[in-house]
Amino acid sequence: MRASTIAVCLTLLAAGCGASRADEATRFAPLTSEQLTPPQKAWADAIAVPPRNAKFGNPPYRAYIRNPDLAPRLSALSDYLRWNSSLPPRLSELAILITARQWTAQYEWFAHYPLAIKAGLDPSVADGIAHGVRPEKMKDDEAALYDLAMALYRDKKVTDDVYKAALDKFGERGIMDVIGIIGYYDLVSMTLITMQAGAPNDSVPPLPVPAK
Repeated sequence: MRASTIAVCLTLLAAGCGASRADEATRFAPLTSEQLTPPQKAWADAIAVPPRNAKFGNPPYRAYIRNPDLAPRLSALSDYLRWNSSLPPRLSELAILITARQWTAQYEWFAHYPLAIKAGLDPSVADGIAHGVRPEKMKDDEAALYDLAMALYRDKKVTDDVYKAALDKFGERGIMDVIGIIGYYDLVSMTLITMQAGAPNDSVPPLPVPAK
């Protein structure tokens, strides 16, 4: 893939850079502007401006747009969690990678892996997450977030020790931001899996598929 094309894709990662083969999509197939209803058009125009710069034909937006009452609520939540939460981007992106791994959501991993590295996450931490093991070189705040997320995903309960570590690092508001991020990206993962959105190219190593 040409470097200029990759650069454009990375600029639009929050919105996605098209489906793996958008022209062959059969689930939530891309709509043309002429097919949009007025509410759909209003939402498409709203997400096209900074900081999102999103295209309504890209995953997961081409699924969201099917429900123009729900879509603006989802994008508003996404805007808060991505750019206005109490967590720095390094931790927000770490939470998203953890979620992508839980679902083996390849498109989500493709989109957020470069953002996590750019935000300062050690590539070895991302590699550990990709392979389903606890990363060894996490910073203290990363470890607190990882343990909280994994307690919820794996154990379905949060022990006092895990809660205290998260509280010390993030406070009560920050804990809710972590929960909000993984909860929202659970929804994103389910949407991407339902619409069969794969990674558009191989510029990011894919998540290993867990053995059954």
